[in-house]
Amino acid sequence: MTTRRLQLPDGYQFTRTLRSLLVVGHDPCGTLDDRDFRLSARTPEGPGALHLARVGAELTATGHGPGAAWLVDRADAIAGLRDDLGDFPALAAAHPLVARLAKTFSGVRFPASGQIFHRLIRAILEQKVTGVEAHRAYRKVVRHFGEPAPGPAGLVLPPDPRAVAATPYWAFHPFGVEQRRTQALQRAALVADRLERCADGAEATRRLTAIPGIGPWTAAEVIRTTYGDPDAVSVGDYHIPNTVAWALAGEPRGTDARMLELLKPFTGQRGRVCELLAAGGISAPRFGPRMPVRSFARF
Repeated sequence: MTTRRLQLPDGYQFTRTLRSLLVVGHDPCGTLDDRDFRLSARTPEGPGALHLARVGAELTATGHGPGAAWLVDRADAIAGLRDDLGDFPALAAAHPLVARLAKTFSGVRFPASGQIFHRLIRAILEQKVTGVEAHRAYRKVVRHFGEPAPGPAGLVLPPDPRAVAATPYWAFHPFGVEQRRTQALQRAALVADRLERCADGAEATRRLTAIPGIGPWTAAEVIRTTYGDPDAVSVGDYHIPNTVAWALAGEPRGTDARMLELLKPFTGQRGRVCELLAAGGISAPRFGPRMPVRSFARF
């Protein structure tokens, strides 16, 4: 067991910062409440689990298992404490809504987990389906492939890429995942070791988008929380272009091109603006039917 203590900045928002690392509702690989965050991981040094405990302005990081030292060493990054707002306050001041949200959520930071494949599983399963469907599939996949994580929390390790790659695509149907997403996941699993060794988010984006079935949206979803990239924009999202157009220009509908145009003044922090709009509950007016929740378990 390895332990480290970290000082928190004024106004730091613990749960809002860390919840992006877990699936909404229940995540077999982690837990989060007002004072405690737990996360399992397959680190370069072996399986491990991290516990972040908040007491006042101090965070205690405790690692378990062979990967304990690796996790504790980057505990500050996982907690978002390496996230530098830089010139964002000045950029935010240019738009009244963004300025207000930046002030309200000034204590929210971008975590950097350093774990590409685990986040990539979620992102691929979230492609062009509802959140309910994607998160249900994620939990089933993790439980099927998962192994007990080190430590006392009863967590499950993220799936081993080798096991995912060796499983026939039709075995994913009971999890609610069709052939297209399964094959994208398995292609990524085959090169997971190289993905984990990427030096930065730019290299990881290039490698990710070179894999068939992984485009800019999936790459941005991964890079934003793996590397803590505040500029990563999920181009191709079903809702975000409309949200940005509505929030920044009062337009009820927007395209990817229009979204990027409106976000240009915030270059370097565009992903942070999108996250602030989501945190503030900003959404464009809805028209038409919602996307249905589907099941592939019977096929």
